[in-house]
Amino acid sequence: MGKDFLYRVLAQNIADKIYNGVLKANERLPSVRMLSKEHGISMNTAKRVFVALEALSLVYSKPQSGYFVNALNQHKLQLPQMPQMGLMKDGAEPDELISSVYANMGRHDLTLFSIGVPSGKLLPLAKLKKEILMATRELNGGGAEYESLQGNLKLRRMIAVRSMAWGGTLTAEDVITTNGCMHALSLCLMALTKPGDTIALESPCYPGILQLVLSLGLKVIELTCDPILGIDTHSLERLLPQIDACLLVPNFNTPLGYCMPDKNKMEVVRLLAKYKVPLIEDDTYGDIYFGRERPKCCKTFDEEGNVLWCGSVSKTLAPGYRVGWVAAGKYKDQILRLKLIHALSSTALIHEAVGNFLKTGRYDHHLHQLRKTLMENYQRYANVIAEFFPEGTRISRPQGGLALWVELPKSIDTIKLYNYGLKMNMSIAPGRMFTLQNQFQNCMRLCLGLPWTDELRFALVQLGNLAKMMLQVEQSDMTTQINEF
Repeated sequence: MGKDFLYRVLAQNIADKIYNGVLKANERLPSVRMLSKEHGISMNTAKRVFVALEALSLVYSKPQSGYFVNALNQHKLQLPQMPQMGLMKDGAEPDELISSVYANMGRHDLTLFSIGVPSGKLLPLAKLKKEILMATRELNGGGAEYESLQGNLKLRRMIAVRSMAWGGTLTAEDVITTNGCMHALSLCLMALTKPGDTIALESPCYPGILQLVLSLGLKVIELTCDPILGIDTHSLERLLPQIDACLLVPNFNTPLGYCMPDKNKMEVVRLLAKYKVPLIEDDTYGDIYFGRERPKCCKTFDEEGNVLWCGSVSKTLAPGYRVGWVAAGKYKDQILRLKLIHALSSTALIHEAVGNFLKTGRYDHHLHQLRKTLMENYQRYANVIAEFFPEGTRISRPQGGLALWVELPKSIDTIKLYNYGLKMNMSIAPGRMFTLQNQFQNCMRLCLGLPWTDELRFALVQLGNLAKMMLQVEQSDMTTQINEF
């Protein structure tokens, strides 16, 4: 039995015992050394078992004490169901809905479950202000001058250094800075496609990506996703003759939060290289993992320069700073030409400040606390959902990122739930935003990046009670019920 297969079997055996209640909440598990001895495996293989369980939030570790079973109610909740997807033919973009939801950005009178960024209360804002002041002293002209077309050198060097964490071998010369990750994705799509081409996306998919590809006149194939493993590589291979480019979020895709296994990433890279289909990889969420290790990227396995690896700090450090980048492989010159036309220069002051923040190690310190907070929030959300949401509710099991995908009973329309929720000062992201097909009407995405408070818990309980109410009363009575709630 191969080591890779063996650790998965052992992890699944322990997971089954947790799901079945054989192993109880907060019960101590065998040590890494004991597991190694009992099963005749190496210490490294034994550690991989616990890393896999930790990534699924089934266990947690205590320094000097070992691993324990998580006291989580989400194990009572089944995973979401993923319907089949196909080529988008009717241009059914949920434009009005998306505009309505994102119009709520910046509103402090709402509990914003709908906006997928960390709250400013979870960010090191005071330290970032100091970095900006320092950057004005260090840059020529105080940061008022244009920087080079390729971007701030300090930032590019730090992105290259950090690529070693996921097995990358980037240099500063491989990296081009952009004004956020969406700018990077836009440049990549413009470089690789023309109107009428077909692009493959994961589904459900981030609404901004859907709007971007349609604005460029592209056709879309939505790829069915397993809520734990992501896209099926066999299905992808069957579709590749129809595809001109592929855009994936393999690490903690929003809204499902899965992390594509390394062997699947490797196979995706191999298949796309074989069919000469470029891969745009959005790795915005790669640094906010719930396990012990930063996951590898598709770019890790790229030997032909066919993967355009994109990232940013918008979901981890400063959404409003608009700091992003792309390592475009063999398409670098095309991306630079487009940046010259569409941006010319990034914001030197901000990019210098972020580059220095990464260099000093403050970023990693911040990430450690942010990951801990997001994972704890996932556990708390799951507990409230298990207790207060309608029977039959399903949730994703994110292995990182900022999103929780919630599937309610079929009869609940989350667009209506969104409208009713606004009257109670909360905003959700209805599932219909995340697809161009007629599906996900009973689903929603909730943002985990909010500080956990009694007020937040109460809002989540209200949301669950509201969903229950929608099952019990007719539409004509709903307004009256809401007012009395």
